Amino acid sequence: MGSIVLKSLSVLLGIFFVFVGTMKLTSHISKDLHKDLRKEYVKYAKVFPLSETLDFKVPSKWYRRVVGSLEIVCGLAMALVPSHNVKNASNFVLLLLMLMAVYSHYMVNDKFERIAPALVFFFMLTGRLVIDWQLRRQDGQPITANGIDDRSKKQD
Repeated sequence: MGSIVLKSLSVLLGIFFVFVGTMKLTSHISKDLHKDLRKEYVKYAKVFPLSETLDFKVPSKWYRRVVGSLEIVCGLAMALVPSHNVKNASNFVLLLLMLMAVYSHYMVNDKFERIAPALVFFFMLTGRLVIDWQLRRQDGQPITANGIDDRSKKQD
């Protein structure tokens, strides 16, 4: 049962991030939303972490393109690649992107309604990692019929 949950969560999250990344890169899905995203990324580029410390300005156009491309690549990997390691690496990258999104929204004083989707997908990605970890841990545990490992019992 857990494997079905993990697979469906991976595919649905992957498709979502491919969709969102595509909206950031092109206006084919929605011209108005793409235009709004372009305006928002101008604000987000100004509050990019370490930009003041390193005295480096991030161009908003490239920031949006890199984030969108990472979302598409990681989303495709989560939805289509069968390797657990690739899925977990993609999940971790998307988790970092969601942390960056929450940070950016907070720093530009966006309303909670703008921050909430990033938080929801951060927790969904975290839940996917926890489910994967639990399933791997469960698969590696040798259990006997009565639920106790014979090797861990003390010998009398």
